[in-house]
Amino acid sequence: LTSAYPNPFNATTRLVYGVPQNGRVNISVYDVAGRLVTTLMDGHVTAGNHTVIWNAPTFSSGIYLIRMEADGFKSVKKVTLIK
Repeated sequence: LTSAYPNPFNATTRLVYGVPQNGRVNISVYDVAGRLVTTLMDGHVTAGNHTVIWNAPTFSSGIYLIRMEADGFKSVKKVTLIK
């Protein structure tokens, strides 16, 4: 999972992630209190690089954590939404 671009962002940010083999991927967004805000991706993907967009115009300004899980791999990135 690469860093979000742009970050900080106003309404939309893009995340690029790569997986070495076909498998299940879950990418979810949490607030700083640890509550699930939304799920960006939850399903089977093919090996390679992929892009997911978080379109967040209805969410409040603040810091969010984007967590990726894939076949035993976990990564967390911090993003800042500014309105």
